[in-house]
Amino acid sequence: MPRLIARSPLEDVLPLAVEGAVLTEVALDRATCIAPFRGRERAAGAALKEIGLAFPAPGCSARKGEARILWWGRGQALLIGAAPPPALAGIAALTEQGDGLAGLRLEGPLAEAALARLVPIDLRPKAFPAEATARTLLFHMTCTITRLGPEAFEILVMRSMGRTAVHDLAGAMRAVAARQG
Repeated sequence: MPRLIARSPLEDVLPLAVEGAVLTEVALDRATCIAPFRGRERAAGAALKEIGLAFPAPGCSARKGEARILWWGRGQALLIGAAPPPALAGIAALTEQGDGLAGLRLEGPLAEAALARLVPIDLRPKAFPAEATARTLLFHMTCTITRLGPEAFEILVMRSMGRTAVHDLAGAMRAVAARQG
């Protein structure tokens, strides 16, 4: 019987550094979509308290140790880095997402300017502060963007679009760097 070898979706295209910005891969060992059943939203939030988190409000994310939770769309959250609490069974649909996603981290003084070339949202810190999360488009593909800090963003795309995201981000990074020089 053949043995399958797990491969990162971006192992041979990252890291990528351009003057003023660096793009690296984010390992998503465990990522679970949590979608509470109708009328069970409060119960799902209570269950998440077992791991020190709460169900996020739209556009928000939170962290507790290695565990993170992101707003993932209307009535959905994405739990990263932790197993869903057992209390969620029966009150929410739980769908493993880790193998289906590619995670990217864009950081550096030109990260915001490069990303702004590809997304239709206001990324300025006043409009999109640390821990803010948005489901949006990255050029032509759906993504989730979370601001990690003043000069750092995490971008999640479908695994099949990971290389395209790297290509698009690399072009934007080069264009912004060229304007600085």
